[in-house]
Parts: sequence; C-alpha cells; structure tokens
Amino acid sequence: MSEGEVNRQRVNRLSEGEEKPTGIYNIQRKDKNVKTEIIYEDQELLVVRKPAGFAAQTKKVGEADVVSELKNYLKGSYLGIIHRLDQPVEGLLVFAKTKRAAASLSAQLSEGALQKKYYAVICGKPAAGQGELVDYLYKDLQKVPRAVVVEKEELSRFPGAKKAVLHYRLSEYASRQDLSLMEISIDTGRFHQIRAQMAHAGMALLGDSKYASEDVKDRARSLGIDHVALCACSLEFRHPVKKSDMHFEIRPQSKSFSCFASL
Repeated sequence: MSEGEVNRQRVNRLSEGEEKPTGIYNIQRKDKNVKTEIIYEDQELLVVRKPAGFAAQTKKVGEADVVSELKNYLKGSYLGIIHRLDQPVEGLLVFAKTKRAAASLSAQLSEGALQKKYYAVICGKPAAGQGELVDYLYKDLQKVPRAVVVEKEELSRFPGAKKAVLHYRLSEYASRQDLSLMEISIDTGRFHQIRAQMAHAGMALLGDSKYASEDVKDRARSLGIDHVALCACSLEFRHPVKKSDMHFEIRPQSKSFSCFASL
C-alpha cells in the first residue's frame, strides 16, 4: 500500500439498498501512514474523521491532507467537498462520491439542514450555563488570516463583516482541573467562528494559539496541549438519495478532553 492510501479493510462498505445503523463508531487504524478515518461509506457519500492538526485540504504541494488521502482511496473517482474544518480541529466531515450527492448535501448545508455540533474545552466555569452569542465577524487577510469581531457602531467601516450566531451549553465541569466541557452549535458557518466568538465572550478555547489570552495559552502549555480543544462531534443530514436521516457521533480523542467523565 502506498503512503497516503486509505486501508480498504477498515471501511464500512454497503451494498445497494443496505442500511447501516447510525451511532458512535470506533475505527482502528491499520496503516500508520494514513490519518483519515473512514467511518461510513455507501455509493453516494463518505463520512470521515479528521484528526487534530491534519489539514482537510492544504495548498502546500506534496503535503498530505484528508482530500488527497480520499482521492487516493477512490482512485480518481469523483470526490465532492461539502465543508471543511480548521487544521487544528478534529471531527466529522462528509464528502460526496457523486455529483447528485454533492448538490443535495451542499443545498442542505446552505439551508441549515446539515446539522453540526461541537465539543470545546474552556478554562474555568462560565458565568452562565447556556447562552447565545450574536456578533459580526470580519475576515482579516492582511497578515495571518483571522476573524475579527466588529462592534455594531463600526460596521460601516467593515462592509465585509457578516453576522455570526452561536449557541453554547455547559456539559460538564471538571473542578479538579478547573476546566469546562462546552456543547456548541452554530446557525452560521463563518471563518473561525467558534474560536473567535468564544474568545470575544471571555471563553477562549484551551489550546487556541490564535485567539486565546496569554493566561489560557500558558495553561495549555502547562497541560501539554498543542491543539485547540474543539471537536466536531456530531453530524446530521438527509441521505441525498434514500432521504433517510443520517446521524453520526464521535468521542473526542485529543488530550484536551481526557479529564471529562461523560466522554
């Protein structure tokens, strides 16, 4: 097997018309050179797990990413990219294997029918057990790309700023470590939305080297955390052909989440 090729033995293949139960899948890696984990496959789509620190799609020539590994696996067959995750983030992604699946899944994403939920870790305990964050985000590309929260009175100066809506809930508090596990969902899919909005609200994610304060960065270093504590843990959508509801969930594997009993 060449480097970057997905091991076919660990793929859940379905014959035409066969249904696979949804739920939590723990797939063992059989090739250490491959980082993408395929947790579901049928004739129309693939659902995969991207590990933290591995790019979904990189512009660097010769560097492996999720897309290149899947293209190697499919041996030149069609691969439709529906959505992405930031390189430091782990979690679930769905890809289309046919153009009709790509059209359906892309439409669901635009309409909000493709639902994603996230786990995140913050330092301390939030003042409110749950809440909604509504901000306007501007994508600053001058140096290192980052999302900037723009106050309403400044919107006229940033015509490219877009509304961002986020919902959070405290799932578990680890008192010994003084860390909180947060459940997050978003109504909009803005660049670095979760990381920027949570930091702006005083709840920066553990391990976030771009948006966290120096205190949070120091805490991450003391714990040996080198990736942002964010995982796309749940994915729901309608099957593009069968129209059945599909639901996938995973448990975070990153060290950041290891202190929480509920995981």
